Amino acid sequence: MKKVIIFMIAWFATFSLAFAQQQAEIKFDKLVHNFGTFSESDPVQKCTFVFTNTGNAPLVINQAMASCGCTIPSFTKAPVKPGEKGKIEVTYNGKGKFPGHFKKSITIRTNGATEMTRLYIEGTMNEDKK
Repeated sequence: MKKVIIFMIAWFATFSLAFAQQQAEIKFDKLVHNFGTFSESDPVQKCTFVFTNTGNAPLVINQAMASCGCTIPSFTKAPVKPGEKGKIEVTYNGKGKFPGHFKKSITIRTNGATEMTRLYIEGTMNEDKK
């Protein structure tokens, strides 16, 4: 009976360890996007950050939060299978903001091995010459 219990514990530990090693992992093509210089008369700028699930379990983005209300991220809601790509689209709206250089961050939280990643957008909005 003692051997059976030891065998069952070893079997359970082996399978628990095997399942615990399956984890998603997010890898972005780039972490920073520079809009360059644009005019105050065209204040809305958009970009896309592409990522790949390099892990061996489905990747879920739990949250994408911008550092400012002028920056709005939208992201892939469905789980991203291992080896597949997803995207995070970011819209910056400089309307009503002071012209000049800006740098904003977007914090991404996932179920992956790397739970938090920070993306950045930046650029320079020139004053509209009327």
